[in-house]
Amino acid sequence: MDINKQAQAAKQASYILANTSIDTRNTALSLMADSLEASATAIIKANAIDMENAKNKGISRAMQDRLMLDEDRINSIAAGVRQIIALPDVLGEVDSMWERPNGLVIGKKRVPLGLIGIIYEARPNVTVDAAVLCLKAGNAVMLRGGSEAFHSNMELVRVMKDALKEAGLPEAAIEIVEDTSRETATAMMKLHSYIDVLIPRGGAGLIKSVLENATIPVIETGTGVCHIYIDEFADLQMGLDILINAKCQRPSVCNACETLLVHEKVAAKFLPLAENALTAQGVEIRYGDYDVEFLDLILSVKTVKNMDEAIAHINEYGTQHSECIITNDYAASQKFLKMVDAAAVYVNASTRFTDGFEFGFGAEIGISTQKLHARGPMGLRELTTVKYIIMGSGQIR
Repeated sequence: MDINKQAQAAKQASYILANTSIDTRNTALSLMADSLEASATAIIKANAIDMENAKNKGISRAMQDRLMLDEDRINSIAAGVRQIIALPDVLGEVDSMWERPNGLVIGKKRVPLGLIGIIYEARPNVTVDAAVLCLKAGNAVMLRGGSEAFHSNMELVRVMKDALKEAGLPEAAIEIVEDTSRETATAMMKLHSYIDVLIPRGGAGLIKSVLENATIPVIETGTGVCHIYIDEFADLQMGLDILINAKCQRPSVCNACETLLVHEKVAAKFLPLAENALTAQGVEIRYGDYDVEFLDLILSVKTVKNMDEAIAHINEYGTQHSECIITNDYAASQKFLKMVDAAAVYVNASTRFTDGFEFGFGAEIGISTQKLHARGPMGLRELTTVKYIIMGSGQIR
């Protein structure tokens, strides 16, 4: 189908969605969750084609992990949909209201963004996460996934479109671009007549391409050169446990730790412990490459003289995603929280918590690393904007 016609149809669907009741939208989401579970066999069959193609192309283990779907992951995706159903509706909320001296009553009402475009890579779970979050917030969505997940994405969208139809909502509320070429992606980035905001989810190359080519407002997400700083007052065992979790639990995601900074006063004691534990987990340690998002079992390490050097390093090489200090010193923790420029700053906790589920938002649309409109995990509220509503009694200016 022509991408312009898809966008036009999705835009029209967005007007319908913006005026639906929360019960209607939740019914559609409930049908989607049930259908995902019931269609697990067909989804896994489609995913197997993508997995076989990925192996034949020599795609990395980390990327294959992102791509793979099994029954447990499909059930987890469906559970995420139900978690979103349970969230309160944000549409129609009046954030504030005031009266002017001339009698005008002015309010700020929360409304959908409209048609949201999502460009992403080999993560089929994003297909569902993005669609259901957009729908819950009253938005239509236009998806453009990577070629690696083509068969998985097409099957997931088929299941969700069927659920929309059953719920009495326009199937065009979820559109997916079937042509995964760069040319089509670039064309989508310029559909400013239809798409209200564009959200890229993927590696640095994808995000850079969207930022450079889009004529639509972009919310920058994803790239995570995340740090853990072991302070001189750290509980070293706590630091080790958090480091192993942040690096090894799932190294292919944007909130995994990529750089370890260690205060020189504890380096002689902590680094051997860390190297032994990391090596046992298959992690390659590098003393350099500080600006790289590895998305793999690779960790850069640096010893610093003090916290000021650690903070300066983070603010230079970080991507304003998630940063962590391990310390038992309150003053140090507060200085780190104040001085580090990132969407999420942690004291004595793993960076892996930067996630919509963990923050209580449901499955986020992405982790925004910019500062305008939305920052950090983007849940329902971040997928809305405001409209001023003004009530008068005949006032003229």
